[in-house]
Amino acid sequence: MFNYLRKRFTSHIRERSRRKARLVSKDGRCNIEFGNVEQSRFVFLIDIWTTILDLRWRYKMTIFISAFLGSWFLFGLLWYVVAYIHKDLPEFNPSINHTPCVENINGLTSAFLFSLETQVTIGYGFRCVTEQCATAIFLLIFQSILGVIINSFMCGAILAKISRSKNRAKTITFSKNAVISKRGGKLCLLIRVANLRKSLLIGSHIYGKLLKTTITPEGETIILDQVNIEFVVDAGNENLFFISPLTIYHVIDKNSPFFHMAAETILQQDFELVVFLDGTVEATSATCQVRTSYIPEEVLWGYRFAPIVSKTKEGKYRVDFQNFSKTVAVETPHCAFCLHNEKEAKAKEKKGYDNPGFVLSEVSETSDTKM
Repeated sequence: MFNYLRKRFTSHIRERSRRKARLVSKDGRCNIEFGNVEQSRFVFLIDIWTTILDLRWRYKMTIFISAFLGSWFLFGLLWYVVAYIHKDLPEFNPSINHTPCVENINGLTSAFLFSLETQVTIGYGFRCVTEQCATAIFLLIFQSILGVIINSFMCGAILAKISRSKNRAKTITFSKNAVISKRGGKLCLLIRVANLRKSLLIGSHIYGKLLKTTITPEGETIILDQVNIEFVVDAGNENLFFISPLTIYHVIDKNSPFFHMAAETILQQDFELVVFLDGTVEATSATCQVRTSYIPEEVLWGYRFAPIVSKTKEGKYRVDFQNFSKTVAVETPHCAFCLHNEKEAKAKEKKGYDNPGFVLSEVSETSDTKM
């Protein structure tokens, strides 16, 4: 029992250290922070719409509730001041013929209720503005306009937060591991991606970035140096028919950064493969991007993905997501360089080569037969 708990604790600590080492988590979130930013934080208030949209739900709802309650209470105070200046309150003992600015405001509570009724356009009819005060009429108009602005902005922010294409990206999933095996006679790095909705992503495009630390010939150390990784699909890299899971692959040739890696040395490498999927949501026409990443421990050499699509007796196609990230061991060269040399050797065997040093000498035949 103790050994089991120790193994679980060790794996948990190892997994946390891996997460900290990632730039992009498995669900696409970026693990980066900005320090010593010289610009003032007021620049974020200039683009207040994006700032509100990027807030978490608990902060957004706090601002939503505070905006309405604050405006109701503020205008309640103003209505109370108007009633106080016009001496409409009961403590002033107004005469029977006295016409107040607002009917039936007897204190701060009734002023707050009138403010709430005005801004949300409830209009119970018990409290109402009279013709006696131009100040009250102006305040009524001002609160009505400001209330519409607050209502439009806050409700629009909630609606935009709900309908963001970022939420659509959560229904796009990548395989837990990437695999390296032969495909079409070439050594390839393969990743499986699936769309969990029946609605398509229009104009989808898949590409990758390999992040690693490099040292330039001038001695400069570049952290998070980015190298382009081209991914292709058998059906074409552009405008994918993304109705069923696809297996995308990167050919490990001489131009690939994986060319000099081998099955024995890949775990000693320090890199992070970030995969991107860009597309347009069919329902809303909004663009979205899905991201995930793979570290050396998540790249399995000598494996391929198990089949996932089958056809039922009724003629329907069935996708079994139980095998989505399942891998099967296959015979694979332990490095791309060896596979390349093997192909060159086989190609040379099929060809003939002339020896330029070889000289054909003709020998004349003579007859030395004696009688």
